[in-house]
Amino acid sequence: MKKETVFVCENCGYQTLKWLGRCPECGEWNSLVERKIEKEKKEYRSKVINVPELFSQVSKELEKRIKTGIEEFDRTLGGGLISGSVVLIGGDPGIGKSTLILQVLDRIANKGIPCLYISGEESLEQIRLRAERLSVTAPKLYIMSGTNLEELLDVLDKLKPKVLAVDSIQTLYTDTLPSAPGSISQVREVAYRLQMIAKQSGISIFLIGHVTKEGAIAGPKILEHLVDTVLYFEGDSNHIYRILRAVKNRYGSTNEIGVFEMKDSGLKEVPNPSRIFIDQRADEVSGSVVVPCMEGTRPVFLEIQALVTPSPFGMPRRTTVGVDYNRVSLLVAVLRKRLGLKLGDHDIFINVVGGLRIDEPAVDLGIIGAIISSFLDKPVEKDIVMFGEIGLSGEVRGVNHPELRIREAVKLGFSKCITSKIGIEEISKNLSIEVIGIENVYQFYELLFA
Repeated sequence: MKKETVFVCENCGYQTLKWLGRCPECGEWNSLVERKIEKEKKEYRSKVINVPELFSQVSKELEKRIKTGIEEFDRTLGGGLISGSVVLIGGDPGIGKSTLILQVLDRIANKGIPCLYISGEESLEQIRLRAERLSVTAPKLYIMSGTNLEELLDVLDKLKPKVLAVDSIQTLYTDTLPSAPGSISQVREVAYRLQMIAKQSGISIFLIGHVTKEGAIAGPKILEHLVDTVLYFEGDSNHIYRILRAVKNRYGSTNEIGVFEMKDSGLKEVPNPSRIFIDQRADEVSGSVVVPCMEGTRPVFLEIQALVTPSPFGMPRRTTVGVDYNRVSLLVAVLRKRLGLKLGDHDIFINVVGGLRIDEPAVDLGIIGAIISSFLDKPVEKDIVMFGEIGLSGEVRGVNHPELRIREAVKLGFSKCITSKIGIEEISKNLSIEVIGIENVYQFYELLFA
């Protein structure tokens, strides 16, 4: 008897006739789901014939970027929206992806640029209610509710918009494939078709994608490879701030972030995020320091808090929020070896205030400063900022863009900066801030805590 179902991996698309607990292709657990086998339909083939051109004859001029008017959003795109680009935006449910895109389209359409917003999850009435709450009034903004790709292509031929937003890519399906909407094959085929349309017609396309429970964009990994830019919308219900982070960008930096504040009327820009992250810092409290970290081309000042307390159990705890756990373990080992601090029987908790995550090693000096401050119960002066990478031998290494960090510290009113001794002689001249260069953690300890 011919089998009428097949098991398909939701992560990579691998197919097998029997269920398996672990996908042999990608190694993902419990990712195989049962799908019905249907008669295959004729696959789509592009009718456009590409003609090779000499490299020397290819135009050097790129069309000017479309400025949305939302500076935090433009920054993550690399300065604005490129014609013919495909941008994938992912984030947790309810984080504000649809709200952000609707506000972006409203700004673009108000410039006289026709935009189309298609939703496969909401009716036109529901979209209208949300648009009224966001004060969307652009005359050139069209909205559409549907899930069929072929219907969307017909609308594009008639309407000819310059910007298209699809909410979401997992709800669209094509008649050329028999599988259900949201399946691996459907998501891959729909994204490929839209990507080809963007390159051939010059339409800029926003794709909103669901995320898995691990926080990655749902669907095949090829989805992220097809698009030009991948943006992640970060945040949680406990914070009113949302962070838009670029993790892939063919037309700009991949380290830029945009900070927004969620309000009843939608998302509002936060032009100076450093203020919101450090303004509520308490006075004369141990275990609190301020560090400047680079997010793309902009320094952002954050408060790092540490709590070191004797452990009531045999195995001390190490808990980190916003910084790498392994990096903190390494720094604790350096403090025990090089400074002789007896931290082996103490619980250590590290937190980055504001919900932001830091990956760069420039915050090492701030982490050990917070740990020592909490361990000795000695507060660090409020007007001190510090940054530098810590080596295993206890040396303080220089980091990139020290001048940008120090100049921003001057703007925020800090009077003293502690960093690596390397390369600060010229930077510290003509600045209204005392820059102290140190070589190792011994000097750092003597300077602040001796």
